[in-house]
Amino acid sequence: MRVMLAEDSTLLREGLVRLLAEEGHEVAAAVGDADALLAAVEPAPPDVVVVDVRMPPTHTDEGLRAALEIRRRWPDVGVLVLSQYVEKRYATELITADTTGVGYLLKDRVAQVDEFLDALDRVGDGGAAFDPEVVRQLLVRSSKADPLSRLTPRERDVLDHMAQGHTNASIAAHLHVSQSAVEKHVNAIFDKLDLSHASGYSRRVLAVLRYLGS
Repeated sequence: MRVMLAEDSTLLREGLVRLLAEEGHEVAAAVGDADALLAAVEPAPPDVVVVDVRMPPTHTDEGLRAALEIRRRWPDVGVLVLSQYVEKRYATELITADTTGVGYLLKDRVAQVDEFLDALDRVGDGGAAFDPEVVRQLLVRSSKADPLSRLTPRERDVLDHMAQGHTNASIAAHLHVSQSAVEKHVNAIFDKLDLSHASGYSRRVLAVLRYLGS
């Protein structure tokens, strides 16, 4: 894949460049701020961009805003966002914009090389990849009316994996159950969350996380 990186930490940026090159990916650009990323994407959009949420000059949400701009202007470009912490507002804003070719990982996950590369591949293939800790915090609700309270423990496990972007086959493998059992759990989740009218990834990730809010 053609990949562009935006990360202000030179050490992490150069480490990612080397890792991706060793895995056979083409790193078309590796920059240190959001403006430079947008300038690199415009003439020749890559397959995927990997971008930090907080970058110069203010170190607040420059990377996230660049990611959303890329999603708007070049919807075929996959976006994998990296963050030091679980920033619920940013995660929800990105996820609810679209779930085709999008991912949100904590930077600690980059150290787990296989998991990072798997997430990159999923995003590049048009799928979704959300850090388990991000999903866990987005799923936390305290209201008595919380519709998640209607889910069984197994359905919550399935929902957790769904929100990470796993397919039914992948969920079955992770939970050591049959794919048909996963499909039944998924349908039950949609019914209990009143999502049966939706379709595709809007049910699997987008609508679920939008329903949960931040």
